[in-house]
Amino acid sequence: MEDIIINPWLALAIIVLSLMLSAFFSMGETAMSAVSKARILAMETAGDQRAGIINRLLNTRERLIGAMLVGNNVVNIGVSAFTTSLLVGLFGTEGVIYATVIMSILIIVFAEVMPKTVAIVRPEQVALRIARPVYWVVAILGPVLLAIEAVVRAFLRLFGLRINEGQSVLSGAEELRGTVDLMHKEGSFEKLDRDMVGGILDLKDLSVSDVMVHRTKMVTIDVGDTPDKVVRDVLAAPYTRIPLWRDTPENIVGVLHGKDLLRAMAAANGDVSKIDLTSLALPAWFVPESTSLQDQLKAFLRRKTHFALVVDEYGVVMGLVTLEDIIEEIVGDIKDEHDVQVTGVRPQADGSVNVDGSVPIRDLNRAMDWRLPDEEATTIAGLVIHEAQSIPETGQAFTFHGFRFHVLRKQRNRITALKITPLEPKA
Repeated sequence: MEDIIINPWLALAIIVLSLMLSAFFSMGETAMSAVSKARILAMETAGDQRAGIINRLLNTRERLIGAMLVGNNVVNIGVSAFTTSLLVGLFGTEGVIYATVIMSILIIVFAEVMPKTVAIVRPEQVALRIARPVYWVVAILGPVLLAIEAVVRAFLRLFGLRINEGQSVLSGAEELRGTVDLMHKEGSFEKLDRDMVGGILDLKDLSVSDVMVHRTKMVTIDVGDTPDKVVRDVLAAPYTRIPLWRDTPENIVGVLHGKDLLRAMAAANGDVSKIDLTSLALPAWFVPESTSLQDQLKAFLRRKTHFALVVDEYGVVMGLVTLEDIIEEIVGDIKDEHDVQVTGVRPQADGSVNVDGSVPIRDLNRAMDWRLPDEEATTIAGLVIHEAQSIPETGQAFTFHGFRFHVLRKQRNRITALKITPLEPKA
């Protein structure tokens, strides 16, 4: 100890070296924890060997973090003990106080805060630079870490916790959604892009009943009508594919395409009385209402068609779904020159929104950037009825999910118009 006191430069070199080692361990732990696995995988695919080392380290995350913590604690404890002994030899018992103050400041500033800040700001760059040294540290401390892992796992089992190596609390889709939401909040991802990614991730969780056109809003044609009336109805419809029914609207016998009707009229020289609608109709395709949008999209692509009728478990027609309905779940509402421009969402100057009761909750969330739940109901009127546990009367108001819902209009048992006011102003 006296040699160290006689050689202050050697003592200072030992302290500085220890602080550098501590900073290395702190920086390695933070950088490896904050690094983007997607970016590192892309770098490894591009041929970066350091990225491959990082991926191997991340596959044994417990061992990696354990190595960094063991190294950091050993160095910090060692340099603190060394400095305390050094200053006690110089100043007596007061040296303990001096050593505590000096080493606390040095370790917190130069071995903890500073290196971790750098690692948080540039995790990929830092991780790539220290990948090989970290790999050797983990390899050298391997036997010790295995013993530490066994002790930790055994101790956690006493409290009913079982930690599986590589276990992820979030699914891949949830992690991707969280990353996109974070990037949107930071300003590096536009709302439209965020909504499109979210729409793709939601396809497997939504069914065709969530996006279908309800049978009460379907445009259909009775095959028993006169040819002149059929032609007028087809021309008046904003769609090119129209279901045909016979006897009752629930008895769908086929789907008429507007182009097929025009070709038949051209072949008959405009004499619509010679046209047989049933021969022009395409076979109707029926799908269960519980079919997921992901499966329905694949079915549309496989069959090379984009129109299907939705039926319930009893085979009763509930509505229709098209390829455009599914695409709109990804890219948002699609409008062309023949679409009926009815959105049903009218923002007011006071921050409230007047909404038609038939507006889907998902469309309202997308339009207003809200987070109203859509698990129990498809439309905003259905949500109010579900939460109120009754059919409200005109003028009634309810508060739930951070919004106030005021019933503006009602027809029989249907809520047709609502005023929705956020309880807290949007940031």
